[in-house]
Amino acid sequence: MILHTNDYLEYYLTLVGWLINGGIWNMIEDSGLFAAPFAAIVISEWLRARGEGADEGNKGVLSLARVENRFYTAILVIILACMPLVNVSIDTIQFDRSRSDQCQYSIPNPADTGWETSFSTLNGKSATVPVWWLFVHAMSKAATAASVAAIPCGVDLQQVRMDVNKARINDPLLAQEVADFTNDCYARARAKLFMTQPTLSNDQLNDVNWIGSHFFLQTSGYYSDGFSGFRSHTPRTKWPYDATRDAGLPQTTGGGGFPTCTQWWSDGSVGLRARLLEQVSPDLLSKLAQWAKFMTQTEVDDSVIRDLVSPRKQQLTQGQVYSDYGGQVGGSVLNDFTRLAATAGQASPPSKS
Repeated sequence: MILHTNDYLEYYLTLVGWLINGGIWNMIEDSGLFAAPFAAIVISEWLRARGEGADEGNKGVLSLARVENRFYTAILVIILACMPLVNVSIDTIQFDRSRSDQCQYSIPNPADTGWETSFSTLNGKSATVPVWWLFVHAMSKAATAASVAAIPCGVDLQQVRMDVNKARINDPLLAQEVADFTNDCYARARAKLFMTQPTLSNDQLNDVNWIGSHFFLQTSGYYSDGFSGFRSHTPRTKWPYDATRDAGLPQTTGGGGFPTCTQWWSDGSVGLRARLLEQVSPDLLSKLAQWAKFMTQTEVDDSVIRDLVSPRKQQLTQGQVYSDYGGQVGGSVLNDFTRLAATAGQASPPSKS
């Protein structure tokens, strides 16, 4: 019979515990302590018979019948609950991964974890388990598995966080376009915000700290005001030239126009927002939406995009610059001469006054 376990420690200690139990039972059996309950039954019934009155009839026959009945019960308990009868080894203990597979969580097998050394010490060893406790183990695991199966699968927040942290803009052209949008739109909007100093709520103060700010998109005079310079300063082929919108701007041979910042960010499937969202795994977005039920899908998408376009994800070196000791990569003859002169100057003795 297979014993099911749900964690690595239980997988190990189940066999260890029954090995120890087998040793204890051998000690009880060899010392004769298993007969102590039978002696207690005989003494108990003898004392009980002595305390009864004469109207009970033949006390010897009555006591013998009582002792016999209690002996049968004691023998049954010892056979089922005390005597180890069923063999158990590391091969008959199974690590139950059915629930983790159902919820699509990756859990390694015990042999693939740090417990492998401990498990290997049990190879070739076997223990014996009493029938009753084997039944109790099986029934308790069945009840536990049924109860756990009734719980809806949750979201592994640690895995979601790791997936969000490793998300990057894989398209270098799209990354450059994000940089262009930051320079042409967001930098201008922030500059105007500091000059006008409007009254903002706490939510708006947090919102204006990223390039897809709803305040800049929805407030007149910012992203939607192309004539004030809130537009792409280079032609974009995804937006055809518009004589009204692009009046006074050159019409290039490629046919690209100069979209306003609102169009550049929000237009259908060609807008920056939609194309940035395509860089994120749909499975990650669904997991976030499943967990963050207090947020709308749009808010979830904006949160992911905000993290994706954050400055810390746009720098491969996280802002660190590496150079040689001369402050210049490579070097030249002039660098070598300058270093030699500086070394000679430091080595010369000071002049006496």
